[in-house]
Amino acid sequence: MTSPASAPRVITVVGPTAAGKSDLGVFLAQQLDGEVVNADSMQLYRGMDIGTAKLTLPERGGVEHRLLDIWDVTEAASVAEYQRLARLEIDRLLAEGRTPVLVGGSGLYVKGAIDALEFPGTDPEVRARLERELADSGSGALHARLAAADPDAARAILPSNGRRIVRALEVIEITGKPFTANLPGSEAVYDAVQIGVDVDRPELDERITVRVDRMWEAGLVDEVRALEAEGLREGLTASRALGYQQVLAALAGQCTEDEARAETVRATKRFARRQDSWFRRDPRVQWLSGAQAQRGELPHRALTLVERAVTA
Repeated sequence: MTSPASAPRVITVVGPTAAGKSDLGVFLAQQLDGEVVNADSMQLYRGMDIGTAKLTLPERGGVEHRLLDIWDVTEAASVAEYQRLARLEIDRLLAEGRTPVLVGGSGLYVKGAIDALEFPGTDPEVRARLERELADSGSGALHARLAAADPDAARAILPSNGRRIVRALEVIEITGKPFTANLPGSEAVYDAVQIGVDVDRPELDERITVRVDRMWEAGLVDEVRALEAEGLREGLTASRALGYQQVLAALAGQCTEDEARAETVRATKRFARRQDSWFRRDPRVQWLSGAQAQRGELPHRALTLVERAVTA
């Protein structure tokens, strides 16, 4: 076991969904006298367990997991609020001489926690006007406006993602600067070792298919039905979560459950590609294979990487 005194200040475990991040995070926290700090934006929501592959208590191996189940499904996600909460947990652990292990695939949340990143404020009137335009004209029209104002932002945001398009246009209007000017760089707030878990695309796609099938078997539809009664459908962020969005559509009669399952698989595969692209842009992420053939070696390779960083 690496002594806490010789461990790096912060460890991050990142990569695409279904790569094996959660188990690796538990192992590293066990070995380094640490705790896991969740960096999956949808695992912040109470009750969203099956569809987010949230580890059960036995699977957490006695390791405390922070920033799970902190928001109601009706609450809109806020990266700025997550940043505040994550840094409180990181600073607490560092003050105790322990190791924060940040685990998740939400790239902006990870960077918000460990890098110098300031979030522009909001203007309720501007936001409300843009949201009305979104409702009236659709996301395509607003995306075209964003492409004219900030082509780089338009390339980074899907034309169907109305919430992010609205936010980008709001920031441009408030600051008078391109939205991309406010995107994170790589100026670190904490010393960190960043570990990426890499799985070749065919194997990862198969894992995603199996994972979605298991979610359905575990009762995802019932979970979504129960959360719908708690306001999930009205939640601006939670209702868009992979799996939950598709099941909500099935419950509304817009598609069959089989179609919802197939679309969840397709959407998750697309999402995994975007996650991988996001983390590949950061040269500080050191990649290790999470392939099934090498999965038994992954924990010890990651620990060796951490120890090398300490002695470098």
